[in-house]
Amino acid sequence: MSSPKDILAGMHRALEEKLSDRSWEHRSPHGLFTPIHYTISLGGKRLRPLLCCVAARCFTEQWQRALPAAVALEVFHNFTLLHDDLMDRSPLRRGQETVYRRWGDNTAILSGDAMSIEAYTALAEVEDKGLLPALLASFNKMAMEVCIGQQLDMEYELRQEVTVAEYMEMIRLKTSVLLGASLEIGALIGGADSQTAHSLYEAGVELGLAFQIQDDLLDVYGDEATFGKPIGGDIINAKKTLLLLYALEQLRGSELEELRAILELSPEERRGQVAHVRSLYERVGVRAYATQAVEAHTARAYSLLEPLALSQEGRDLLLTLFATLAGRKS
Repeated sequence: MSSPKDILAGMHRALEEKLSDRSWEHRSPHGLFTPIHYTISLGGKRLRPLLCCVAARCFTEQWQRALPAAVALEVFHNFTLLHDDLMDRSPLRRGQETVYRRWGDNTAILSGDAMSIEAYTALAEVEDKGLLPALLASFNKMAMEVCIGQQLDMEYELRQEVTVAEYMEMIRLKTSVLLGASLEIGALIGGADSQTAHSLYEAGVELGLAFQIQDDLLDVYGDEATFGKPIGGDIINAKKTLLLLYALEQLRGSELEELRAILELSPEERRGQVAHVRSLYERVGVRAYATQAVEAHTARAYSLLEPLALSQEGRDLLLTLFATLAGRKS
């Protein structure tokens, strides 16, 4: 009998084959499709499509029926990363040069647009066409919320005061709903009823909150070679992360003024202040606070799974995937 890790590896291989079947590298004009092939070929954990396939397996042995939707979710996710890198002026993605740096802003915009269209094309390839209205409703809601979350993220960079509650809602929209939709869509394809599928959606949202806070932690405390992008980018860009908001709330006196003064600097000037900000974070226990938040949201994700009627193999796969994410370093 195959272990959950072996089954997940098999799912991962099937996803890679389906992505490869899109043959972007052979499509014309190459100036449009080569950046798409480049983006997808950078790899990654394929977390969202794996969640989709595993959710389907929770209700049917024919999890392969979820592959078109899984491809759609992965392509959409990478489209958002491509545009995020452009908006954030990020030089690296997964350790490689970002699309706008390699091909320019206009290509990054247009290739990203093409990827969003390609995502819907893949979703429409789901075999059971009767499911498409429900799948499109979930996908469309998620897609719009991701855009809203990205806009809020940009607006918060310009605001002096942002509450923790506002931040948590922003990352729910920008990051978490995509994980939730991946589970919900996979469950619906597998044959789950709408209520059970929604419970999985909520578990995915909780997992996504933990995932994003962990991402914030890795940006400050991670290893650059493992993380795949420069450490301290959120500090340089004055991103209103949970770490920064908590530090602003907890610091007092001259230390608070030091942090506020750094936030008033230009991004280039802040580049030399990353270690200083990290030291201010350490004085008020930011790392421990954020780690506890990750653990709390992960625990809620697990608790939402407990009462659901899932196949034993599907449950084992979900728990394995959740555990892998909870301990991630990149």
